[in-house]
Amino acid sequence: MNISRTEQRILHVLALGGRILHARSDGGKVVDVACLTREGAILADYGLAAFQSLRRKRLIGSRGAPCRISWKGRRSVRAQLDNQG
Repeated sequence: MNISRTEQRILHVLALGGRILHARSDGGKVVDVACLTREGAILADYGLAAFQSLRRKRLIGSRGAPCRISWKGRRSVRAQLDNQG
């Protein structure tokens, strides 16, 4: 499966314990998203298009309020250094 560099970065943050917060409109559609790292920092290059792409590929999912990485997403992310030194 082809996964872009941005999607790889997002999946890596989610695999390390991050989460995705989303806001819904009155009709139930997702209108705003934010990706938070484990420490609480917000990823700047994450937007609604990346969120929809990851959901369409079933790499993230939600069982409750915050969206998290799915089993398929964990299998798809390439290994990277932790950068926490």
